[in-house]
Amino acid sequence: MDKVVATAAEAVADIPDGASLAVGGFGLCGIPSVLIQALHDQGTTDIEAISNNCGVDDWGLGILLRDKRIRRMISSYVGENKEFARQYLEGELEVELTPQGTLAERLRAGGAGIPAFFTQTGVGTQIAEGGLPWRYAADGSIAVASPAKETRTYGMTGADLEYVLEEAIVADFALVRAAKGDRHGNLVFNKSSRNFNPLCAMAGRITVAEVEELVEPGAIDPDDVHLPGIYVQRVLPLTPEQAADKRIEKRTVRGAEES
Repeated sequence: MDKVVATAAEAVADIPDGASLAVGGFGLCGIPSVLIQALHDQGTTDIEAISNNCGVDDWGLGILLRDKRIRRMISSYVGENKEFARQYLEGELEVELTPQGTLAERLRAGGAGIPAFFTQTGVGTQIAEGGLPWRYAADGSIAVASPAKETRTYGMTGADLEYVLEEAIVADFALVRAAKGDRHGNLVFNKSSRNFNPLCAMAGRITVAEVEELVEPGAIDPDDVHLPGIYVQRVLPLTPEQAADKRIEKRTVRGAEES
């Protein structure tokens, strides 16, 4: 099946207001920026976004956040986005902060059909016990707090240890970016962009992938495929200019006197 779509607007046209959206990327690496821009141009709002972070103030999910298009974030890192922090602390945005490894596994579990799993991460903290601020009120009090989660004791390591139950994530849509993809949706990711993009793609009921290089079916060795096309419904080939348009989150340079 040829899954290629001609334009970014066509690729996101059926994403409605109020949709849940898993978005790939690690920091600013591997962000599906073209699809995010198309979603912004379309005017989609009231989004629940699941992503490692929320981009920066003027890039990635940050452009949706800036214009109050996101009502809720499930993420593991606030990062360099000052507007993200401001909206959260002033009660304008609901945020479910989740340990990074737990977030990754919740997405993977959703794609694998596993409804929940037990992990030691978060035991003895508000992650398990509840009370973590999800949304603040205007006066700084907690308007919505996380619920307590089920815990159990297992002895799989030879000692009885406590584990907390975490639920899988399945999103209405997923947006991801790949270095290479074929017309059937088989994808290859570049370095750190592989951290969350495959997991977000697995968790989406409908997954849209923007690809920097489109190749014909069979051009990617099966052993090199990072994500099989069964998880991808649409493929958007990028122009060379779009593929090259990338950001560096933080640049550190050495002074001439240190050279």
